[in-house]
Amino acid sequence: MTRVCLTLPTNRACSATITALHAEADYAARRFGADVQLLILDSADDTTRAEHTRTVAALPVRPGVTVHHLDEERQRAWLRRTIRRAGLPDPDRLLRLMLPPAVSYGACTNRAFLLAAALGCRSVHRRDSDSTYQLHDGRPVFPVHHELPWLGRPAAEAAAAVTRTDLEPALAGRPVSLAGASFIGELSVDIGEIRRLDEGVYHDVVGLWAPGDWPEERRRALVEESFTGAGTAPFTGDHATLTRVDPMRVDMCNVAFDRAVYERVPLPPATDTIGSDYFLLHLVHDAHLPGILHNRHIQNFHTPERRTDTGFPAYQRRFVKFLLSMLYFHDVYDRMAAEGEGLLDARHRVRPDRVVQFLRESTALDRTENVWRLDRVDTAYRKLGGRYAAFADRLTADREELLDQAERDIEDFVHLAASWPALVEAART
Repeated sequence: MTRVCLTLPTNRACSATITALHAEADYAARRFGADVQLLILDSADDTTRAEHTRTVAALPVRPGVTVHHLDEERQRAWLRRTIRRAGLPDPDRLLRLMLPPAVSYGACTNRAFLLAAALGCRSVHRRDSDSTYQLHDGRPVFPVHHELPWLGRPAAEAAAAVTRTDLEPALAGRPVSLAGASFIGELSVDIGEIRRLDEGVYHDVVGLWAPGDWPEERRRALVEESFTGAGTAPFTGDHATLTRVDPMRVDMCNVAFDRAVYERVPLPPATDTIGSDYFLLHLVHDAHLPGILHNRHIQNFHTPERRTDTGFPAYQRRFVKFLLSMLYFHDVYDRMAAEGEGLLDARHRVRPDRVVQFLRESTALDRTENVWRLDRVDTAYRKLGGRYAAFADRLTADREELLDQAERDIEDFVHLAASWPALVEAART
């Protein structure tokens, strides 16, 4: 029986999502005979977490489904033991990178990866608490339908089960390392208000996540497809392609990875930065590893706290930090793309040492491009006025701190990535 981890990291109320996720776990167990470890990593406040506990307690017992609901205290205790067992230097720093005091999309998924290794899982299937499943003929459209059968198996074996194959024949013997789809509904990044207020400002701001030397035409094309997912058309029937999956076509609320990927390289542990959990999508693509791109897209929605007086500046800061992170990540992505199959060892597994080298070299990049990004954001937000102009004032005051944080985030990623193989081994034991 194949053991897999279906995981939901959350810091908000999501009892309905927990119930729906349990139904997907049951589907995976019944249809594929899987041993599903349903892992809920709960960073919500005490009241919300208590409600989640009641929800979990009310879930019906299902054969092949085991539910783990861990609050941060239990996660921290387990991480301390694992880090101590790994015998790595600076254990306090590693604990902070794995369970930081601020929001980190990469860190919460890294905890799921480590716990999946401890549970003996073959793959991790991630969902988010601000999304839900589509319905077709009254039934939920579960992504695990395409994820579970082929991960870790040679691509040639999956070819007969997909709708089409768009994969170089030379890659047929390599393992399917990723399966994913996108979302329908609202933009994945909650900046739709900017587009409604001023299309020109929206273009200027969103275009800042492109490399600084891109021509305007290419930048405009990126803006048009950024954060839009699969649009708004609902699911009407299955379609799956065996391919090298384009990172722009997959969202982290709807993805699964084979253990040979996430047990070798983690995600960036950056705090207060959206998009910090997409690194492995690029790594799988650039290393010429096969994947399955399907169309069981998840329904995305935005929770209201991002638009409150306290939530708005916090979310905008995460967006700006994302823009600044791209100085470093574009450099690493270019290096990984150039390296190609050299990112893999003789067994078609990712080589962590190459990834760490590229990350470490990126920390020496000049900050001039990021100073330019902050200048452009400042100008754009002041055009919008109101609370955007007020946020621009905050950016002015925090400018040097933000530039420093963007660089430290990459340095932290280097440290975690270099430590990751030992952490995984410690988790397994």
